[in-house]
Amino acid sequence: MTSEFTELASIDGEIGPTAEAMISLRDDGLYRGDGAFEVVRLYDGRPFAFDDHVARLERSSASLRLEFDRMALLAEIEALLAEAGPVDGQLRLIVTRGGHRIAATENIPVHGETIKLASVTYQTTIILDGVKSLSYGANMLATRLAKERGGEEALLVRPDGIALEPPTSSIFWVADGALRTTALKEGVLASITRDRLLKAVPGIEEGAWTLDQVKGASEAFLASTTREVQAVATIDDVKLPDAPGPRTREAKEAFTALRDRELDADP
Repeated sequence: MTSEFTELASIDGEIGPTAEAMISLRDDGLYRGDGAFEVVRLYDGRPFAFDDHVARLERSSASLRLEFDRMALLAEIEALLAEAGPVDGQLRLIVTRGGHRIAATENIPVHGETIKLASVTYQTTIILDGVKSLSYGANMLATRLAKERGGEEALLVRPDGIALEPPTSSIFWVADGALRTTALKEGVLASITRDRLLKAVPGIEEGAWTLDQVKGASEAFLASTTREVQAVATIDDVKLPDAPGPRTREAKEAFTALRDRELDADP
């Protein structure tokens, strides 16, 4: 298993080094962020939860009224992974309004054991609810604002004070002895890692809680494709007592076990 590798990209079936890949300038995926994407974790070259990611890409594309050739994309992914070999990284999938299908192997971003969050007021866009679109400017700006405030990542908070999620992950926390996470109906993304944790860890409560309630947690963690489970050290100026705490370690162990079972069942 390699830790660093040459990143490869497939654009409409043409495979080459990512640094040399080219796409037509006249594509509304670039001009207007009009497209959909997914990021899939690769373990020794094997994509985890691949069918779920492809299904969500199809749902996002359908919501955007964007058609793409699913069978062609699957064949291109297979060829790309064969060319890349047994890498430990991530697979990015993109379909654009200009009709391009893009698949790229990427090295995994470096994530520390813990992370500091800073709250950022954020208004969800109802028309894009549940869609992983290329229009990610607001999410990326939220991260930059959080860094200006001394955090490493943002915690998005609705104007009414309800805590949502970070820009590229889900958040879980422990309060009153219960492990909690924001419900999908409040405007958070149906994260695939979030879904796996709900299956792997019994008794997780879903609902709506304020930022102050989340800050009162004894411990918290983020969950995403690239992070898996990452403990939260602080939220704004509040230091959480346990980072990583016992429920965070439990969630990490449960997710790892579920992940390994799925990979073993689908080699």
